[in-house]
Parts: sequence; C-alpha cells; structure tokens
Amino acid sequence: MAVESISADWEFDRFDDGSQKIHTEVQLKNYGKFLEDYTSQLKAIEEALDDSIGDVWDFTLDPIALKLLPYEQSSLLELIKTENKVLNKVITVYAALCSEVKKLKYEAETKFYNGLLYYGEGVSDTSVVEGECQVQMGRFVSFLQELSCFVTRCFEVVVNVVYQLAALYNSNKGATKIIESSGVHFQTVYEHLGELLVVLITLDEIMENHATFRDHWKMYKRLLKSVHHNPSKFGIPEEKLKPFEKLLLKLEGQLLDSMIFQACVEQRFDYPGEGVSVSKNGAFAEEFAHNIRTIFANVESKLGEPAEIDQRDKYAGVCGLFVLHFHIFRTVDKRLYKSLLDVCKKVPAVTLTANIIWFPDTFLINKVPAAAKLVDKKSVQTIRSSRDVFLQQKAQTLTKDVQSYYVFVTSWMMKMEAILSKEQRTDKLSDDLSNRCNVFVQGILYAYSISTIIKTTMNMHMSMQRPMTKTSVKALCRLMELLKAIEHTFHRRSLVVADSVSHITQQLQSQALSSISTAKKRVISDKKYSEQRLDVLSALVLAENTLNGPSTRERRLVVSLALSVGTQMKTFKDEELLPLQLVLKKLDLISELRERVKVQCDCSFLYWHRAIFPIYLDDVYDNAVDAARMHYMFSALRDSVPSMLYAKHMESCEQLLDSYDKEIMGVFTEHLLDKLCKEIEKDLRLSVHTHLKLDDRNPFKVGMKDLAHFFSLKPIRFFNRFIDIKAYVTHYLDKTFYNLTTVALHDWATYSEMRNLATQRYGLVMTEAHLPSQTLEQGLDVLEIMRNIHVFVSRYLYNLNNQIFIEKTSNNKHLNTINIRHIANSIRTHGTGIMNTTVNFTYQFLRKKFYIFSQFMYDEHIKSRLIKDIRFFRETKDQSDQKYPFERAEKFNRGIRKLGITPDGQSYLDQFRQLISQIGNAMGYVRMIRSGGLHCCSSAIRFVPDLEDIVNFEELVKEEGLSKETQRAASLLDCVLSDLTSNSAEGTEYFKMLVGVFAQEFRSVKNMHLRNFYMIVPPLTVNFVEHSINCKEKLNKKNKNGAAFTDDGFAMGVAYILKLLDQYQEFDSLHWFQAVREKYMKEMNAVVKEQNVQATNQDEKLMQTMNLTQKRLDIYLQEFELLYFSLSSARIFFRADKTAAEETQEKKDREDGGKADVASSEPAVSTEPSVK
Repeated sequence: MAVESISADWEFDRFDDGSQKIHTEVQLKNYGKFLEDYTSQLKAIEEALDDSIGDVWDFTLDPIALKLLPYEQSSLLELIKTENKVLNKVITVYAALCSEVKKLKYEAETKFYNGLLYYGEGVSDTSVVEGECQVQMGRFVSFLQELSCFVTRCFEVVVNVVYQLAALYNSNKGATKIIESSGVHFQTVYEHLGELLVVLITLDEIMENHATFRDHWKMYKRLLKSVHHNPSKFGIPEEKLKPFEKLLLKLEGQLLDSMIFQACVEQRFDYPGEGVSVSKNGAFAEEFAHNIRTIFANVESKLGEPAEIDQRDKYAGVCGLFVLHFHIFRTVDKRLYKSLLDVCKKVPAVTLTANIIWFPDTFLINKVPAAAKLVDKKSVQTIRSSRDVFLQQKAQTLTKDVQSYYVFVTSWMMKMEAILSKEQRTDKLSDDLSNRCNVFVQGILYAYSISTIIKTTMNMHMSMQRPMTKTSVKALCRLMELLKAIEHTFHRRSLVVADSVSHITQQLQSQALSSISTAKKRVISDKKYSEQRLDVLSALVLAENTLNGPSTRERRLVVSLALSVGTQMKTFKDEELLPLQLVLKKLDLISELRERVKVQCDCSFLYWHRAIFPIYLDDVYDNAVDAARMHYMFSALRDSVPSMLYAKHMESCEQLLDSYDKEIMGVFTEHLLDKLCKEIEKDLRLSVHTHLKLDDRNPFKVGMKDLAHFFSLKPIRFFNRFIDIKAYVTHYLDKTFYNLTTVALHDWATYSEMRNLATQRYGLVMTEAHLPSQTLEQGLDVLEIMRNIHVFVSRYLYNLNNQIFIEKTSNNKHLNTINIRHIANSIRTHGTGIMNTTVNFTYQFLRKKFYIFSQFMYDEHIKSRLIKDIRFFRETKDQSDQKYPFERAEKFNRGIRKLGITPDGQSYLDQFRQLISQIGNAMGYVRMIRSGGLHCCSSAIRFVPDLEDIVNFEELVKEEGLSKETQRAASLLDCVLSDLTSNSAEGTEYFKMLVGVFAQEFRSVKNMHLRNFYMIVPPLTVNFVEHSINCKEKLNKKNKNGAAFTDDGFAMGVAYILKLLDQYQEFDSLHWFQAVREKYMKEMNAVVKEQNVQATNQDEKLMQTMNLTQKRLDIYLQEFELLYFSLSSARIFFRADKTAAEETQEKKDREDGGKADVASSEPAVSTEPSVK
C-alpha cells in the first residue's frame, strides 16, 4: 500500500507530543560530549608538541590558532537603521569614510611601507653586478604605479572628508541645515582624517630617508636616456618610450620629491557650483579648530604617562590636521601652535614605522612657515637640543628602566598565570571579569611603554648618528626580551584569554547599554520635543541597537559616531559621561586584544638594527646562566619575516629571506656556536692534560664560566630550522676527535677520555669513533710504493722472518709498518694486474742501482784492493786453514775511510752497504708482493667448496635454457674462478725472473770487474755489524734518531748479487763466518782467563772493564751469527745449492725429457714416401 504524502495544511497542525524537545536535548548532550573529547584530544596534542617545539612559540608552528577578532557580516546600511532618515544618512556617510580610511591605512602599513623600506635590501655591496640597480628599479616601477594610484585615492578621500564635514557645519545663512550641529562634534572623523594624513607623512619620510632608492632612480633614468638614443638595440618601439617617460616624470613629481603630504593639503577644496564653500566657511573653520584642540588636549594629558597607548600616533595626526587647517583657512592659532611645539620637549621624536623617525618640530616649522616666524629662534634651538639631552638621559636611565620593567613584567606575568589558572566563581563573576580586563589592559600598556623606549632610543641614535654604548645595547636587548615575554604570555594562554575576552566584551557592552538607557529615559521624560531632541533620541537608540551584538570595529565606529550626536543637550551628566567613555575605550582595547598585542610586541624594526645582534650574543655567551632568553631574541628577529614578503625589487622575496637567514646564522655561528665549541674543546683538553700544568686554572683567579647551561636549552626555532646548540657542539667535538685520532692514532686513548669527560661534565652524548686503537689495515698503498720505490727502499727496513717493512724514522710518535695484509688489501682494491706492473717498476729501479754498483766495483781503489786481497787469500789459504782472516776484512773497512768521508760521516763502504741494502729491500718487496697476491687469491677463493672439482656454470645455465645475458654472466664467473684457481695454486716465480734477466749480463766477459764481489763481502759484513749494533744501542737512548732493530735488506741484497754472479761457491770457500766465530771465541777465552787471574788480585775497576769487554764481544758475535742466519735464509730463495752450470744442465735435462714424452705419445708414421 502506497503511503500518502502528508498534505501541506497538516504540516502546520501537527500534534506536538514533546518528542522534538527530547531529540534536541539528546543531540545537544552528544554535541557537548564530542566537544569535551575534542578539547581533551587537542590538549594531548598540545602537550605532546610542547616539549618537542622550543620555548619559542611561533605563530607558524601552531597547528591551531584562535582568531579573536569578530567579523562584521552586516553592511553599514543594515547597521545604521533608525526612524530618523537624515541622521541615518549623516552617520552612514561618516562611517563609510572612516572605514575607508582604516582600509587605506592597513594597505599602506602592510604593503607600501614594507615594499619601499626593503627596497635595495638583500644584496651585499660586494656582490652587486653592473646593471643590477637598474634591473631592481625596473621590477619596482609597477609597484610605484600602484603607490601612485593609492596616493591619488588618499587625496580624494581627504577632500571628500573635508567636504562632507563642511556640508554639516555651514555658516551660510541661506543654506538648509541638514541636522542641528551646534553641539555636535564628530571627533572620531577628525581622528581618522589625521590617521590618513599620517600615512602620507610616513610615505614622505620613507622617500626622504631612502638614499639607495633615489640613487637607483637616477641610474634608471640614465638608462632610459641611452635606450632613447638607440631603441632598436634594446628591442623597444619608440612610440612606447614617450608614454613611459611621461609616467616616470609623473611618478617622480608625485612621489619622489617628498611632497606627497604637501600636495595633499594644497589641493583645491572649494569647487564653485557645488553649493558648499569650504575655505570661506567660518562655522566649519571654528568646528575644525575646536576638534583639533579637543583631540590635542586628550593626547597631551596622556603623553609620557604610564597609561599612554596610541597618543603619539594621534599627536602626529593632530600636527597633520593643524597644517591642513592652516592651508585651507590660512589662519594660525598661535597658542595651539606653541603648545604643539612644546610637546617636542617631552616627545622629541615619533617612530612612524620600522626605522622611520619623525621630528614634529621640524615638520611644524617647515609646513607652517607663517607661524614659524612668530617663534623665537632660541626656543627652536632649545627643542633641537632637547633631543641630545633625551638621548643622554636615556643612556643613564636605561639600566634602571630595565630593572623596574623586569619587576613589573614578571609580576604581571605571575598575575596572568594566577588569574587565568584559577576557576571562575559564579557569585563573583563580574569582579573576576573586571579584574581580568584590567590585567589584560595592563599587559598592553607595559608592551606599549617598552616598545616606545626601544624604538625611540634606537631610531634616534640611528637618525642622529650618535654612537650607542654597549651597556645601552644590552639594556635594549633585555627590553626586547621582556616585550616578547609579554606576547608569549598572551599566546601561551590563548585558550583562556579567548574565553575571557568574549565575556569581558559582553560585560562592558552591558555597562555601556545601562548608561545609555539611563540617558534615553531622561530624554524621553522631557516632554519638549524638538528636531534636535529627536536627533539625540534617534542617536541613542542607534547606539543601543548597535551595541547589542558582537563588538566589531564597524559597530564600535557607529556607536562613537552616534554618541557624538547623542551627547549634546546635556543628555548625560558629567559623572556619567566619563565612565561611559572609559568603558568604550576598554571595549576598543579588549575587542582588538590580540591585534594590539601583536602590533605593540612586533620587533620587525630590529631588521634595521641587526648590527646589535653580535653584541647581544657576546653578552649571552659571557653570562651563560640565563641563556634561555635567546629564544625571545630569535622570536624578535623572526618578526621581520612577514613584512619582507612584500619586497618587490627582487625576482622573489625568498632571495631576501635567504640572505637574512644566512646573515643571522653566520653571526650566530661566529659569535656563539664556534666560540662555545672552541671553549668546550679547550676545557676538555686542559682537564685531560692537568698533569702537564699548562696554565693557571684556579677559578678564584681566572673566574669560572659554566657553559653547561647552553646544553639544557631547547632547540631554537629560526626560519625553517631548529638550532640545537647541544647537537651542534656534539657534532663539532665528534668530528674534531675523529679527525685528530685518524691523524695520530696513538692519541686514541686521550680522545676517548675527553669523550667521557664531555658526557660527564656537559651531558653530551658522543659518538664512539670505532677507529682501531693500533693500526689501520690499509697501510701504504701498493701504487704509492710502486711510483716512489726509490724513496720506499731507502726509508723502510726489511725484516726477513716476519715479512714486514718498518719505517726508519718519522716525525710522528709512531712508525708506519707494511705487511702482507696491507699488500693483499691493496691488491684487492686495484686487482692482481698490479703485481706484474710492480715487478716491472722494480726491474727499472734495479737497473739504475746496478749501474751504480758496477761503477763502484770498477773504481781503481776498490778493484786494486780486492785483487790484492784475492791474491793474498790464494797464497795464504793453506796456512790460515782455508779461512779468510778477520783482520784483513777489518783493515779493508778502516782503509776505505781514508778515501774520503761524506758530510754526515759515512765512508764509501757505508754507502755501498746502503746500496746493497736498498737492492735487498726491493727484492724483499717483490717477495712480499707475491705473498700478498697469494694471500688475496686465497681469501677470495675460500668460498669455492672444492678447488679440485669446480662446476662449469656456463654449461649448467645453457642446460636450463636461461637468457643470453645470464649465459654471458655465467661464462664471466667461470673465467674469474679459473683465474683465481690458477693464481692461488702457484704464484709467479718473480725471483727466478729477476735473476734470469740480470744474470747473463753480470756473468758476461765485459763485466769481469764484478767477479771480485765475493771478496768485498767480508769487509761489508764487518761494516754492517758495526752499523747494526750502533742502531740497536740508540733504541735505549733518549734521542732515537737512526735507531733500528732490523735490516735484513742487506742479507737479501748480498744473497741476490752472489746468485747473479754465480759466486756462492767462491764466497763459501772463504769460510768467512767460521773465521769470525773462531776469532771471537779466541778473544772471549782470553778474557775469561784474564778474569780468573785478576779475580785473585781483586782489582774492581779492571774487573768491570773485563766484564764490559766480554759483553761487547758477546754482542758482536751474536750480531754476526744473526747476519749468518739471515744470509743463509735469503740464499734459499735463490737456490744457493746449485751453481749456474748445474742449473743449466737441469734445465736441459728437463727439456729433453719433455721431448721424449711427446715422441712416445705420437702414433707410428709410415716410412713410405707420400705421393703428391
């Protein structure tokens, strides 16, 4: 069955069973629960973020922001509705004009001031490219056009305001009265007109103080001139140039001559035929003057008082209005003029915006020359000198101001915390709200006073070019921190403040409403009706209606305009009117609380005074106890960022922001971070090296600075980064300790100690370096050694048994060593191909060395001695039991010294020994290369399970039918494995190669002089042993220059050369080492006998000498024995058991055997001749 739709008439008559109400309540309950949950979630988020985000709260960081400014959704026409149509129109006109003034002022403050002020910024003087100035100005012209339109609009608005006011106060008897205006004073409109005039004054001041802008403008005009002469070169049509030049001339005339304000007040305000005269309107002139006096009286009483809020700006407005009045009516109120000038003694200057300061006395004297003549020069001079006096007094009182404001602000912060954290009691709600309102207002007043002191002092110093003392700078920085602390407090308690503000505005509105309703009753009770009384009543009704709603700017404006009409005819008693005005003032402040706080605590002017930042940082560094205040300073520095976004002279405002960011970070790094890093490092070093007593560290004498405070700071937020001081210093120390440990590995323990100390003393979490505490695996690189093999063999000593090279001497505290592992690592890095190259390099090196070797052996002195010795040995060997006499070798060693000595005391034989050692070192290096290669191959092949049976991967892949790429990869793997197998199975016999390559030449007839070599070996061994003992003795001395404990390169060299000359048998025939052993044993036995004889005589001195002699003989014998063992070991490498003839025979036999094997394996061949 289809359900019938409910008929329209039934809709209205529906039966109410109360279910609707129940549903509504349930929904409201659910909504309330949702809100509670949501609030707790937001609180949890806030708490979670609170620790991670620095103490510096930043509007850009808040995930949620509360905007308290109420927004008006009704138009002015809807707001201003009464039965009195004429009054509606009057109020609507003035309200619309005042709203427009506010909009123009806002646009000027955000867009135009900043665009002009930042022009030319962000480009360092050094990096300016030729033509950059003109390019910047080119980008800026469109902005100037906008400014021109803006100024024109301001002029129109000023004329309109004056015109509309003149229409109301008309002294022309014939003209119809719009409303009865005798007791009506629209003071608000005049104040707004003053604000607009201040905007024009500010633009003038910015232009006048902007030297960069004017210079660039001149350059730009010159550029245009050159374009004009040759437009085709620049690709610009000539017909476009003329209008552009006209535009520039218009812009220059209107904006650049600092005559914007002058042009505005000199406009024509009288338009014939319009019906309303302005300059001849006496009633309007009187009303205008009356309002100026009234505003000035209100302003003057508050200037310089603790309750001052925006009176300085209003004072600038009054001065502007005064000049406008003079230009329209050409009359001067001398008393008012004098009063205006007298204020300058109290307020020497007013900051209009950022770093633009305005001197009212100069302005009044220049703009009202008629009145200036009446003022005596002395009083003008007094006003001028009062500026210097003001600065001197400020310099003296700043420190006291800081102390007193410190107490005020901190106690105010405590009040804020106390008031906002306690629960509101319903019975005392009204008192509580009044209390809160007063505390909020007090915060704004403090912010205003502090802000005024900072701006006025800094800007006056800058404008008058007076130097500032460091004490003043520090004091001003403290004030800035207080300013940001006030803003911080409001922001931190945003939730509670937001809640309170709406209640306070309601309370204030109700107070105002009750006051107005009392007056309204009084008007109604009076039965004498007149038009004027009707206007008053309508105005009061309008004020009441407008106050019943949110406290928006438009509504407050309408209320003040309505009350300008409603307060005439004594509708309010004096004791009622003042409280009402006070309530409305409070309502203004509280309704715009956040905006006021933001404006008063804005430190964007700091951009123009950023030169003080280094001084501030030095102060923070010196007084590390309250380092946390840096958060406030960085917040102040960040205030200029939003205003920089309006810069128009660069391709993008990001460039300006980047340069600012770099500059501030550069200063911060230089004046705090780097100093801190160096100081911490120095402290750690001195603490670890206290045993050295490097300098006086007595805290009572030197003073003590606890830098640990810096590490308890939360990260500082600046631009798009967090600056974590703790992390920065930790990273610096980590990097420094690591780098210095790699340079000097022996210091690893010291740096570990310093790391631990940094953790204990400063709580820094250091990274462990993980550097080996002894040696690095890589060592010297094979390539490096190969390229400098001549240096390597002379600077390193070889140890035969351990296969290791040790550095002779080093400027460091340690000696470098090179062993098989290092070589294997190098080969793994560069590949096995490097081994053959190394041997080739060694071959080249040996060629050069053998040339020197040959020259030495060919020398007449040496050759003749050796031939003589050979003959002597042949003749006397039967008598000397086939042993070469030790004395003969010793005599040769000594005799060579007579041939000459080098500057460092070395004989020719010493140099010859060194040559042989170097040749031996080169051979030792070749041996090590081979061992390293085998080591590398074996470590690479260890993953192959069975070396005897390696699978062929290529065949397996083909069987599986995999892709061609896989087959190629498999064949490559097979190649690599076969290479590794063959390399690891047998190393190349490099020694054999190096013997083979030189042996033939050495044994040839033309090198007969080398055959005497075996005879020089005994004197060489004597020389070597003396040198070796000398080196070993130096190990125990303080000066270890030249100390060494091994030099097996000599034994290696001798073994190699004997093999090349095939002289092992000749050398063995000398039985040299047996002769040495016999000689020393004989001497030792003689000493023992002598000792036995002397033991009976008990001559102690002689006994000591005997013991020393015995010890010396022991050492010599031991050293000779070691050399013998080394030489015997080295000979094994060169197959010392076989002579050259035997080796040749063996080779021949092997070849013959090979041929026979081949022949036996070949099949039988028919002996019959083959037929072709």
